[in-house]
Amino acid sequence: MPSSVPPFSELLANTHKSAVHLEMRDNYGTNPRLEAWQRGERVDWDNQESWWHPFHQSIKDAVARGVIVRRARVISEPVSEYIRWEHYVTQANVIAGEDVRWLPRSHATGFLVPANDFWLFDGNLIRFHHFGGDGRHVMDELNTDAGTLGLCVAAFEEVWQHATPHSEYTI
Repeated sequence: MPSSVPPFSELLANTHKSAVHLEMRDNYGTNPRLEAWQRGERVDWDNQESWWHPFHQSIKDAVARGVIVRRARVISEPVSEYIRWEHYVTQANVIAGEDVRWLPRSHATGFLVPANDFWLFDGNLIRFHHFGGDGRHVMDELNTDAGTLGLCVAAFEEVWQHATPHSEYTI
């Protein structure tokens, strides 16, 4: 079924002040970069051309326009292999201009968070991500409901306030 949700790059290109991303899964399925890491291959961070993707350019362009891009990840500990890999490749997000933080799930008890990961653009548009039980992406959904926006803003800020900056979080 074709999606009516615009691509992430388009949503971010229309963002003026902030884009925040809340992730709460310990596994997002498999992909070729994860499989390469599992085989022992590592990123040559000095060779940006080898790992730079259009996603990173979208983030860099937004940050250059003054958009603040933050990502918070709520994770289980001990971490899954997927999260171990994700922590490793987060260096690319940081180089692109994202501010990334990590919050162990055990430190989030008592927080109210949505059941789905999301991107929130300028505090007025949410792009929810729906995943299957195997971690694979199923679909995205846009939402502009004021009540839902308020809940997502509050949830993200609560997680952000308690999370550890990427440079300080070790696995």
